Amino acid sequence: MWRRRAKGWLIICIVCFMLLMGRLMQIQLFETETFSKHNVNLLEDSVQQRTQELVIDNGRGNFLDRNGTMLTHKKVSVLVLFPFLKKLDWDIKKVSDISGISEFALKNAVDSAKKPFAYGDPAPIELTPSQMERINALNIPGVFAIEKKFERANVPAEQLLGLTGENAAELKKRYPNKELSEKTLIGVSGLEESFDEFLLPEGKSKLVYHVDGGGAPLFGINVKYVDPANPFYPVNVRTTIDKTMQQKAEDLVDKYQIKKGGLVLLNIEDNSVLAMVSRPEVNKKDPYNGTGIANRMLKQQIMGSVFKTVVAAAAIDHNLDDPNRLFDCSKKINGKPELKYDYGMLNFTDSFARSCNRTFGELAKELQKIDPNLLEQYAEKLSLTGSVGWQGDVYHTSDFKQFDNEDKGRVFLSDEARKDPNFAAMSGIGQNEVRATPLAVANMMASIARGGKKESVRTVSKIEYKNGTTMVNFPEQPLKGDSISPYTAMKLQKLLREVVLNPNGTGRWFKELPYEVAGKSGTAETGKYEDGKQLHNKWFAGYFPYQNPKYALVTVNLDVTENEGGVNLLFADMVKMLSEQD
Repeated sequence: MWRRRAKGWLIICIVCFMLLMGRLMQIQLFETETFSKHNVNLLEDSVQQRTQELVIDNGRGNFLDRNGTMLTHKKVSVLVLFPFLKKLDWDIKKVSDISGISEFALKNAVDSAKKPFAYGDPAPIELTPSQMERINALNIPGVFAIEKKFERANVPAEQLLGLTGENAAELKKRYPNKELSEKTLIGVSGLEESFDEFLLPEGKSKLVYHVDGGGAPLFGINVKYVDPANPFYPVNVRTTIDKTMQQKAEDLVDKYQIKKGGLVLLNIEDNSVLAMVSRPEVNKKDPYNGTGIANRMLKQQIMGSVFKTVVAAAAIDHNLDDPNRLFDCSKKINGKPELKYDYGMLNFTDSFARSCNRTFGELAKELQKIDPNLLEQYAEKLSLTGSVGWQGDVYHTSDFKQFDNEDKGRVFLSDEARKDPNFAAMSGIGQNEVRATPLAVANMMASIARGGKKESVRTVSKIEYKNGTTMVNFPEQPLKGDSISPYTAMKLQKLLREVVLNPNGTGRWFKELPYEVAGKSGTAETGKYEDGKQLHNKWFAGYFPYQNPKYALVTVNLDVTENEGGVNLLFADMVKMLSEQD
């Protein structure tokens, strides 16, 4: 009996021992980097327990402006101190003399430190090249002057560039075949998301030293520099943004209290984004929730009378722009008396300059009789209804899009509306179901300024390797689809200029600006109310200088009351700012 019991216990012990051995082998040999369902990297965790480190560069690729300036981050020459200095007799006076930081401040910072740190972080004191050289020449263990990468407190064009975050499940979903730490940052919006695969880090650059359980140096005071040492990565994504223009644009948007809206500024020559501002701003405390993360310049909006540019193009091509024909602008679009905007009898050109709804409602109905699809066809010719952002094949990615979350515009939602004269009339003045993104409206103005030539909009010109050589080029690219003729574009140019030159034009405020402006205003009823007041979308879209176009600009303020706006003042100040820079 006792032999059987002993044998049973022996078997149980052997089984337990085998299970223990199997578990140890799983931990030590087979799943060292992907342990458990959470894919814990045991090697990394064990190293972290016995080391302290200061990350100099997280290894993720960088965004540059068109001149090569870093946009989301900046590199700062800083003084780095290690906490083991509190246990050493180091020459604090010399470091103080060179850096200009008091001995008391340095000692206090080291005494309270538990990890290596850049002095003054998150607002570090920047050292000069001479100071860096002299500090490093002291050869004091645990004292370094290095160039460290910091995230900017205020990132320009934040919604356009986008945000990053940690998401282990999404990381695994996107890159199932890549071996990446679950703490790897990934893009969750904007260009950070569109270009995420290019921006993934090869590894971090960091200063490391080994410690015991109490945080004391384990192998002396030698600090190790760890770097992926790859001459090609991380890459730099060179955008077409001009950082100076972008910052001034953001300042002006805030000056005129645009709480929901913003602006788009395009370089007409190569059809690239120079500045893009979206409000509301990203909520720094909770960036991934709320409306601030959305880029409203890429979202479809009710555009109002700006759409009359499309109706005008169709009317010109179908000979409905007879200069001798007069429209009764003393009446509303429905035929009732117009008490507030009674302009009397106006011809086609004056109707456009003064933005007479009656004229363009009638023209839209006449165009519908010719062909119910005409308004949509001309909206497409002027790039309002499709995507306008650069897209194409890049490496193994087919149909890569720079603006991954760009909305498409529209004119009608149903065939019934398309064939209904009343819907056509309301659509002719940019109401009803007519929608377009501010980016598409800016592109329409750029196309007209170029004589009808349509191009895709770029916000990235190329991706560069770390050593400065080009990895991917994003060349100028024609926008697919039909376009308006040079003749029609010329006629539209004159109409848009008349908006400013006409003494009663809706753009007469821009007549005395340093650049000659051509453009179109828009005020759209949104169907929303606040305190019983109808809310509007206020627009001004145009280009300048008129004779030699360089810039297309759209300013928009969304969901404001009739007496609010700011878009004209914002547009005017942007023109002044650009004239001063040129």
